[in-house]
Order: sequence, then structure tokens, then C-alpha cells
Amino acid sequence: MITIYPHQPVLIAGPTASGKSALALHIAQTQGGVIVNADALQVFDGWRIVTARPDDADLALAEHALYGHIPFDADYSVGHWLRDVTPFIEGKTRPIIVGGTGLNFNALTQGLADIPATPETLRATANDMPLHDLLSELDEKTAGRIDTQNRIRVQRAWEVLKSTGRPLAEWQDNTPPPLLPFDQAVGINLNADTVWLNDRISRRFDQMLELGALDEARAMLDTWNPGHSSSKAIGAPELIAHLRGEMTLEEAREAAIIGSRQYAKRQRTWFRSRHKQWLQLPIDFADISATVQFAK
Repeated sequence: MITIYPHQPVLIAGPTASGKSALALHIAQTQGGVIVNADALQVFDGWRIVTARPDDADLALAEHALYGHIPFDADYSVGHWLRDVTPFIEGKTRPIIVGGTGLNFNALTQGLADIPATPETLRATANDMPLHDLLSELDEKTAGRIDTQNRIRVQRAWEVLKSTGRPLAEWQDNTPPPLLPFDQAVGINLNADTVWLNDRISRRFDQMLELGALDEARAMLDTWNPGHSSSKAIGAPELIAHLRGEMTLEEAREAAIIGSRQYAKRQRTWFRSRHKQWLQLPIDFADISATVQFAK
């Protein structure tokens, strides 16, 4: 049984399609609070359906923040998010912080090194390099701390090394105090059965198509740039490829579903390793009231 008190900030993490937003909304409606986004892709505008941002019906049920507030062609880092989330940590309304980006939660509860911004010329060089070349230049300590299959994380580590002359791990080891120490919040990690989650991922992408994901991609077609951070949204490259005649809709659908499942697997690995202190909540439950208790 997980007990949540009204004054406690709540952190909700878990793999994609695991029901994080639904749990956050349930807590907000039951006990109050503002739902704050901690997902690295839901911050961007332009890809609302594909990134599964809350729809208008959900937004009407509780206060939400940091969803779709960044232009789709802008850069946005963990440091940007940490600055944006600060007013909600220091505000009077209890934050319910929800998302699948482990680095955001890590920065929030453990602190974030103040690393200088990467020069654009260096980033352009990194954008053109294969993943294995970037990874081959990282030090062993840094490589052991990041998801080496995640290009964004590997490239970021490479950029830090080349722009500052210091490995990312060294910057991390000299990190200032966290904005929200973990012992001041209740952290809930959603655990997903693989078969259950894979089926849910498939059904959710089909629902996205029904809700107009293809029209959303068509609206982004003229401004499409795979180098944009927002373009990393799973489903976006696949639907753009379909609209360009490079694959059928069924091929795009299958590729997006496979990509989502692979991403969920990496998320589960991350949370299993980094969220051992968090309260573990199974997500294939029928009655949330049997698992979560709200204290007055």
C-alpha cells in the first residue's frame, strides 16, 4: 500500500504507455495539486498526438504545466527543464511531476552539473557522426552511466567532453545540491508486465492514428528537420517517411510500434537500476484504491 499525503510532492515515473498520466490525474482530482510534465518530448508543440500529451478533456480536469510550451524547432535540455520546473517546486501548490525521462528525475532529486552550452558548430559535427564513433571516444566511467543505445544521451556526453575538455562523469561528480531531495517527495515507479505493455503500446498507436496523428504529421511536413529535438518523438519520423512515399502506412505503424517497445525496454532497465528507492506500483491493477491510499 502506498500512502500519499496532501503536502507531499509526488513523482511518477515509468515506461511509455504505462498509464502515468492517468495516475497523476487521479491523484490531482482526489487530493489536489498541479500536474507538471517531466517528459523530454511532451514539452514541444507541434506533436501533441504523437507524444501523447494530455488532451483538452484532461486539461479541463486538473491544472497542467510544462506541456507543449517550447517551439518544436527549439533546443531543450535537462537544464532548461530544471529551470522551468523550479517555480512549481517552490510554489504553494503541491506538484505532481510525471514523465518517462529518467534524467529529468535524476537532475531534480540528485542535482545537475552546470555544464556550459555546446557550440553550434560542434553540435553540427556531432549530428553527422555515427553513434558508434561518438561512443568510442567516451571514457569508461561516463559510458557506464548512460544508455549507450540512446543517441541523444551519447551525443550529449560526447559534446560535453569535446566542448569542456572534461568527461560528463567528472561534471556529474561535482554536482550542486538537488532542487527537490528525494526524501522530501513520494516517488512512484510504475512496473509493467512486458506482454501487457507491448499490447498497450500497439493499441495506443492505433488510437493515435484514429485521433489524427497522420494529419498532425502532414502539418509538420514542410518544416520537418530530423535534427530537431522534437523530431525524436517515436512515430514522427515514421509518419513523415510515409507521407514522403518512403514506406506504407502499415510499415510506418509497425516501425513506430517496434520503436516504442524498444524504448520502453530501455526505460524499464533505467528505472530498475536507478529507482530502487522508489515505491514500486504494478500497473495491471483493476482498482487503484487497493494500492494507493490518500491521507488527509
